[in-house]
Amino acid sequence: MKKITFFTILFFCINFTNLNSKNDLYEKIDLFGEVLEKINKDYVEDVNQSEMMDSAINGVLQSLDPYSAYMSPELFKEMQTDTRGEFGGLGIEIGMESGVVKVISPIDDTPASKAGIKAGDYIVKIGDEQVQGKSLMEAVKLMRGPIGTSVELTVRRKNIKKPLKFKITRKIIEIKSVKSEIMGKKSNLGYIRLKSFNENSDKQFLKEIKQFRKNSKIDGYIFDLRNNPGGLLTQAINITDYFLDDGEIVSTKGRKPSETRKFFARKGDEVSGKPIIVLINNGSASASEIFAGALKDHKRAIILGENSYGKGSVQSIIALRNGGGMRLTISKYYLPSGDSISEVGVTPDIVVEETEENFKLNSKNDNQLNYAIKLFNS
Repeated sequence: MKKITFFTILFFCINFTNLNSKNDLYEKIDLFGEVLEKINKDYVEDVNQSEMMDSAINGVLQSLDPYSAYMSPELFKEMQTDTRGEFGGLGIEIGMESGVVKVISPIDDTPASKAGIKAGDYIVKIGDEQVQGKSLMEAVKLMRGPIGTSVELTVRRKNIKKPLKFKITRKIIEIKSVKSEIMGKKSNLGYIRLKSFNENSDKQFLKEIKQFRKNSKIDGYIFDLRNNPGGLLTQAINITDYFLDDGEIVSTKGRKPSETRKFFARKGDEVSGKPIIVLINNGSASASEIFAGALKDHKRAIILGENSYGKGSVQSIIALRNGGGMRLTISKYYLPSGDSISEVGVTPDIVVEETEENFKLNSKNDNQLNYAIKLFNS
């Protein structure tokens, strides 16, 4: 391996905040070079040095947080999926925790959701492959495949001793982000389920609100963000702005001045001050937490359900000179109160835990939704 490669890799891999001086830096570079030489000379098998460097880079990125990761040129090309509302796979939003893939949220009406995957599940095997030690992007690649083929996921779930196995068939995932209906007996309630914050969600959301206003006398609204993994920051801001007359919606803070910003509501409440209940659970993440957190801080809505996921950071996809790329956290979200969402989430005003037996979102057994309707009807 060329000496210049050592320096390029090492400057990338070292956590500079832990170094007290330039001498510390040079000592770490020398140490890393020594380790590589020992591996190449004494390790029991021949080592693919390129793959080893990829693992070293990815290890550093994943040590920063669960969402930063390295993508080799091959992976980067495959993973260039955007948020326009359609992609292939199983329908799971995932992150990393302690070297294991954690389900942030199964997306509604997708193979993963229908199979029974839940927010908070830990995926320990994908097919015959152990997930421990693999990068987030490698795990994603294993879950993807030709449409119509199946993959078996082995998961660990809280409070269940034995691992659970799910055989899931891959398909094209089309996300229709908004679903609505009128609910309630004593009250006319406008129910809107928001499944994701993709590029058209704000327009679809507002269209449903206007349709309610046109056709019915609505007494209040239930906005369901359960198992909504988030999406675009701009969409979270736009939709939250529909229900606030003024005040801060969210702020972002990063090392660069361009990543430190505050976003404020403009005058105009699309539901004219009507009462709102927002449903959240452990699968409500990112943009969902911005929406729920802002309405809670402004006392504009009652938040009901379970604590949200706690993904309060912004990732940027950065192309690298080798044709690969990396996902890097560049800023964090902060609610109007100044609180960070990261690893904390949004706590409901009214905690209603999901009943385990036969629970299904938006069904007769949906005790969280039933509780919200009961609040309006009481």
